[in-house]
Parts: sequence; structure tokens; C-alpha cells
Amino acid sequence: MKSPYTEQDPAKREADKRIHFTLRINIFFFATFALFCVLIVKLSYLQFVKGPELQIAKTNGMNTDTAIPPIRGNILSRDGIPIATSNSTESLYFRVEGGTKNQEPIIETAKKLEKILGELGDKNLPKMTMEDIMKAMDLDFDINKQKLKPKTPYKEPRRIKANLNKEEVAYLLSHRDELHGVEVVEESIRVYDQRRIAAQLVGYLKKYDDTANLNFYKSRTDDGYLLRETVGFDGLEMMYQDELRGKPGKKSYPVNAAGKIVGNGTLEKPEKGKNLRLTIDTNVQLAAQQAIMDQLKWLHNPPSAYAKFAAPYARSGYAVAMEVETGKVVAMASMPDYDTNLWTGGMDPKIYPQVKQFVNNGTIRNSPPNFPDDQQKRHPSSILYLGSTIKPLSILIGLKEGLITPGSYYNDNAPFVYGKDKSTVRNSDNHYTGMISPTRAIEVSSNTYMSAKIGIPFYNKYQRKSGEAWEKQVAEFGLGITTGSGLPWEYDGMSEIDAAAKTSSYQSAMVFASWGQNGKYTTLQLTQFAATLGSRGKRIKPQFVEEILDPADGKAVKGYEPEVLNKVDLPKVYWDTVINGMKSGAEGIDKLPFPVARKTGTSTQQVSGGTVDNAVLISFAPVQNPKLAVAVVIPEGGYGRYGAAPIAAKIFEAYDQHIGGLSTPKK
Repeated sequence: MKSPYTEQDPAKREADKRIHFTLRINIFFFATFALFCVLIVKLSYLQFVKGPELQIAKTNGMNTDTAIPPIRGNILSRDGIPIATSNSTESLYFRVEGGTKNQEPIIETAKKLEKILGELGDKNLPKMTMEDIMKAMDLDFDINKQKLKPKTPYKEPRRIKANLNKEEVAYLLSHRDELHGVEVVEESIRVYDQRRIAAQLVGYLKKYDDTANLNFYKSRTDDGYLLRETVGFDGLEMMYQDELRGKPGKKSYPVNAAGKIVGNGTLEKPEKGKNLRLTIDTNVQLAAQQAIMDQLKWLHNPPSAYAKFAAPYARSGYAVAMEVETGKVVAMASMPDYDTNLWTGGMDPKIYPQVKQFVNNGTIRNSPPNFPDDQQKRHPSSILYLGSTIKPLSILIGLKEGLITPGSYYNDNAPFVYGKDKSTVRNSDNHYTGMISPTRAIEVSSNTYMSAKIGIPFYNKYQRKSGEAWEKQVAEFGLGITTGSGLPWEYDGMSEIDAAAKTSSYQSAMVFASWGQNGKYTTLQLTQFAATLGSRGKRIKPQFVEEILDPADGKAVKGYEPEVLNKVDLPKVYWDTVINGMKSGAEGIDKLPFPVARKTGTSTQQVSGGTVDNAVLISFAPVQNPKLAVAVVIPEGGYGRYGAAPIAAKIFEAYDQHIGGLSTPKK
């Protein structure tokens, strides 16, 4: 059978082929056109709709991240007054991304910043020069050659200026693409109460990279600290660093290969640290601070009737008030003090020499004399001999060791002579009172009684072990060991018995120790000692924080209970013997409307300029069931009765007025 195509006309077949070919070509071109249209639409969608998102995706992994330091918690007084707060601010930062090989953009940025900050900054503040800006950038700039010394890239940006005003922020943000490596970051700065409430106790902040030598922070190297983050460097700011700190945040911007920002930033907000409510009472603290300064002024120029008690070289003073039952410190004054706001943004090297004598907390550590450097050796620091304030403890030691009884009398009618070389001990002003008991010996502050009935017998019992044995006894009252407060750099005091024995004898060293001339201790130690006497043997840990508070709702997340460090168990008659004798003359105290047990002292000290007399006092009130213990130290303040007692009187008065419990009901 023949195929139908064999019978078809050849011309017809050719025409059919052309028609089929043309149809296939048209279909191909139509499909190509449709695909092209789809591609155009897709590209338009990607360009105009998905473009920003894809651009960020393209630069993913090319973000510039700026860590934001945590917001530090606030420090409040016992009565709720903000002592240290963290205020939000906008700061200007700079980052060297690729080193300083390409210097022109960096130098140009510094020039622009000099102009911007000069025109828009606070007119009452000094203008930042280009040199200031380069220094803040952490770059070494040669102004004459207009060149930078090589600097390796650093990840952490450097702060150029803190606390920008609105005009500066607006301009910098709107021109950020023109300023190489510049960022505006929101952060917090520390602000302290202008009344300097317990300045040295609260402490201050410094940048984390200034803490390299502190073991406190060496143990925290894994906590994600930023080099430019400010951290506690002293006092409670350091002691409670972990609670106050909070957590850092982060601000990220997508950038292209040239480092230019190509999209909107993202913000991971920093977390605020917890707040502290202290045991310090604002009113009592300010009263203590003012009382010291007023007394120093009085000692420089007393009324004519008190002219012989003038102390022209008394230029500093220290006082601590602590609740006997709880250990809560309601006042800690180291005067003169200084404005801790000077540390914000970094201490000016020109200002530091003016305040360096006042930076240390003189109530717990060695604070230099408030005199020029070339005169300091001629004056005592804040760590002094106890003087006669040791005498209540000397009597207790004598009773405990069986050296005396409550009825052991001594005829105090002449200087006491001892030793092969016939050394002599005299009472102050050569005052002698005849036959005296242990109680009366404390009241009249008899050096001869302490020497004859305590010092010599103690030496006879322990011989060359006298120093060690004495230190063990006084340590039970907090002398010669740290108080347990936890404050950074607290001094644990020093016994000089062994050292004194090398230049004289153990016999002589113990005679002097019995009336307070062979041991140096801090004001906080003296306060703990007084409180231990008042509580009749319970040595309480000093506490400075009442509660740790949640920053969100202000609720307490941690509280503190009284902590007894050790107990001294002695018969009631021993305590009565000592406390009944704590009635030494004390200006101002004897006029208070409640009984105060006190012991004043005049500690004599050798310095390169000769011999000086320091005013010292320990006290607690009321005598029965005491609530508050107070100790005061005035270097070169003369007699404790006139140099230290009036300060303690004003502290007791302020406590009774604002907290109560001494003569008025406790609030």
C-alpha cells in the first residue's frame, strides 16, 4: 500500500514544512519573551522590594558591632537618698578598624570633630583640640608633621567625648557616613551626691583596663568585661562590683567592604545591675562629717578659756558609728573628703595632686597626712596608737589572766618606777589620785595602775612570749585582725611589742602596751572594740549594706543578718568593773540626755618632727543595753576629751534625733 505522502504534490509538502517551521519559531520566540518578562519582573522585585534585605544578607558577617557597657545599679542610703546613680547619656566613640596605614581619613575625621564639637559643644567647657581628640582616640599624633605613629587595629572603640548635647548628637548621626570610624553610643555615667555622703566608703569607678594589677578583677577575666567599661576601684563600688554591674549590650550596623554603613542598626539593650540600700543614714553621716570639720576649726582657734587645748596641726579626722546589736555602720567619715565625681570620665592629672590625701578611706587604711609632700613625715597618718582607750581592755585582760581582781587596789600617789634602769611612768599632767580600784583606774586614766598591775605582771607571766600572748587577747576584741567588713584594702592593725622589745626590753614593751603605746589600729577597729565592750563580749561583723534590691520593682532580693564573729565569755562582775569605769571627762557627751560609756585617750607618737599628741575616743550608749558605738580619731588633736569627744557627742545626738533608741523611741 502506498503512503499518502507519496501521492502529495512536492510543492504542497514544502509549503507544509515552512508553515510548521514558522509555527515552531513563533512558539520559541514567544516562550523566550515570556521568560524574559518574568526575569524582568523578578529583577525589579529583587531590586525594589527585596533589595535592602538582600543587601543586609550580602553583608552578613560584615557587621560593625559596638558593645554597650552595662548600666550600673544605684547606691542608696538607709533612708532612701540616692548616693550614687547611673544617668543615661550619649557618647562619641572612635574605632581604628584597619590600623593607621591609611592616615588621611583618620586625620581628616579628627579635624572635622574638632570643628563640630567646638561649634556645637557647651560654650562653658574647654574646647577639645585636635590633639585632645587624637589622644582620646588612643593615637600618637605628631602635630608638626601632621602624621600618626603606627597603631595596630583595636576592636574596642575609644570614647572621645561623653555626655553629648542634643545638637552634637543630631549632627553626628546625620553625618556619620562622612566621619571615618565614628559612632554615637548610648551609655550611662556615674553621678555621686554633691554632698559627698560617705565619699571614701562608697568609692569610685575607673576604666576596666586600669585594673590590670588588681587580683579582684584577674579572677573575673571570663566575665566579658569591656576595656572601656567603668568598674569599682575602691570602697563599696568595688566590694559589690558583681551585684552592681549588670550585663553589657550591643549595637550592630551592617557595613560593606569599604566599612560604610549600608543599613539600619540593631540594638541589644544592656541590663541594669542591682541597687544597694546601705546602712549609712544620710543625716547621721552628714552630722559626723560636719562635726569633724567644725571641731578641726575649733582646735585651730579655741575660745580663750580653752587656749591651752589648741591643736594648730590637727587637719584631719575620722569617725565611725556602728549599731551594737546589728553591726550596721550608720556613719563612716574620713575628713576632709573630696568629690568622687572627679573620677567620671577620668581624673584630671592636674586635679589629682589636690585631692590625693583624701582619696583613701582613713577609717580603715593608712591615709596620708593632710600636708605638703615634703612635710608629711613630720605628721602622723590616720593609723594611730590607741592611747588610754586601751585601758578598759587592759583591765579585762588583767581580770581574765588572774593578774587582778575587781577589788585589787593600788596606791596611785607617785610615778611608777620599774626595771634595772629605774624607768619611770607618769600619769598625764602628773595627776595622782591615791588608792584606786580597777574601775577607778579606768575613770581617772591611770598609767601607773596599768603599768604596775597589768603590764609588769603580764610580762612576768609570759616573758618573751608577752607580745604573742597580748596580741591573742586583744584580737578577741577586733584589734590586730581585720574587722571582717570585707572592704577593699582594710588594714588589720599592728602590734609593736616585739619591735619595741628589741630596742628596750619585753618588760618595758609590756608596760607601754598596757596603756596603749605599742599598738596601732584603725578607727573601724576601735568602733568594733567599743561595740564588743558594749555587748559584753560579742564581736559583730561591721555591715554596710542593708539590702540588695531588684532594679525593676525595688523589691529586696537579698538581706543581711547580724553576724557574730566571736564571743568573749567573762563573768558579769568583770564587765561591770570595766564599764562602770568608762566615765572619763568628755566635752559634750556629759550633756547628752542619756548615759554614754566612754574612754578618751591622748596617744603620744614619735614622728620625724618630734612628739605629737593625738586625740582618740571610744564610746557606746546607752550604758545599759547599748544601741550605738562610736569611735573618733583626730591626729595631732591633743586631748581626747577636747579633740574627739565633741564629735562623738554630735553623732550620738544625730542618731537619737533621726533614728532614735538612745533617749527617744526607736523609729
